Amino acid sequence: MAITKKFLKSKPVCKVTFSISAPEATEVVLVGDFNEWDSTTTPLKKLKNGTFKVVVDLETEKSYEYKYILDGEYVNDDEPEALIFNEYANAENSLVAL
Repeated sequence: MAITKKFLKSKPVCKVTFSISAPEATEVVLVGDFNEWDSTTTPLKKLKNGTFKVVVDLETEKSYEYKYILDGEYVNDDEPEALIFNEYANAENSLVAL
């Protein structure tokens, strides 16, 4: 699965690991409503196997829309929990619920 969740017992936070396989990509960035769709704040680190990965702390009891930017192109998660249509973007976004 492209997303893994680790809920913290001490506070209402979940450590969410986002990962996407993109061996040919040189840069992948995570954007979503949790970072105001800012394409500079959440870059993913490329692993030797071609997977890009980042861990983000997110508040629980919420749902978040997100996308990846692969070398400048917006793409949805390969295995999202759900897809949701966003009227503002006039496109579907991936969704993670905590």
